[in-house]
This record gives sequence, C-alpha cells and structure tokens, in this order.
Amino acid sequence: MIADRKFAITTAVVAVASLSAAVLVRAGGDKIAFPAEYAKGAVYVTLDRPENKQVREYYASQAAIDAAKKGAPLPTGTVITVVQYAAQLDAQGNPAKDANGRFIKTNTIQGYTVMEKQAGWGSEYPESKRNGEWEYQVFRADKTANTNANLDSCFNCHKPQASNDFVYTYDKMAASARL
Repeated sequence: MIADRKFAITTAVVAVASLSAAVLVRAGGDKIAFPAEYAKGAVYVTLDRPENKQVREYYASQAAIDAAKKGAPLPTGTVITVVQYAAQLDAQGNPAKDANGRFIKTNTIQGYTVMEKQAGWGSEYPESKRNGEWEYQVFRADKTANTNANLDSCFNCHKPQASNDFVYTYDKMAASARL
C-alpha cells in the first residue's frame, strides 16, 4: 500500500515536471491575438523586400513612437504589426518600381508578422532565448495564426537587437513623424 502510494506520487511529480518543461521551451505565439486595431496606429516605415517581392508596412502606436523618440524602451502593451503586401511585378516577374525607385505595392496582403510586449512575457525562457518581454506571432492573410511558422527564428533574429529593445526598426520609429 505504501509502495503504491509512493509510486503514484512519483508518477504525478514526473508528469507535472514534464508538462512544465514542455511549456518552458515552446514559443508563446499563442499569447498574441490578431491585432484587429493595428491600422489605428501609424505606419512608421515602409520597406521593400526584394527576396520576397514584397512591400512591408510597419505599424505602431503613438505611445511606442513617442518612447522611441526619447530613446526609451517601448512601453508595455506595444504591438508592432508588419503587413506584407505583394509587389506589383513587371513582364519579367521583377518588382515594378515607382518614380522614386520604390516597389509598387498591390492590394494583395500576403500575411502579417506581429511582435507584442507585455509585462512578464518571456520570463519562462532561458536567457539565451529571451527577448525582454516580447513574443512573436505570424498570421496568414486571412488573419489566422500560421501554426507552421518557426517562432524560434524570430527570437534568434531579434536577440542581437537588445540595445534597441529587440526591435530592428527602432531607429525608424524614433525618426518617424507623429500621428
């Protein structure tokens, strides 16, 4: 009877530890809902992406832009949304360009990439992975989460940007106009 009780307790402890370990290693993209109000923010930069034949518009709130202008960390609650548009293609399949040499965007949205900062997020990650309190998520054009996206690549890519609050476009945000 005592041996059975010890076995049951040991089994329960191992099960809880296993579940805890599984939670620790997975990226937390499921914490991020599609930011339906992203367009109420400001487009602070537009980038041409030749490798994807895309035009990407980066949206953030005025509070995030104001913090960047002060050289401060972006506030808790900041959501950066990147809308990925297909570029118009010429007869050879290359992105067509406007008079300023920029890609011409179409109305075809190919997807969204989102990073969101919330208090306490990321605390479950080892320091080698953690990006402050940021989480990442990729959404398809229909605004559903892309469960095939490798969110670990987001953490690895943004990790070297710690001095810019893990945001590659922090300098663009700081230089952008007010809403």
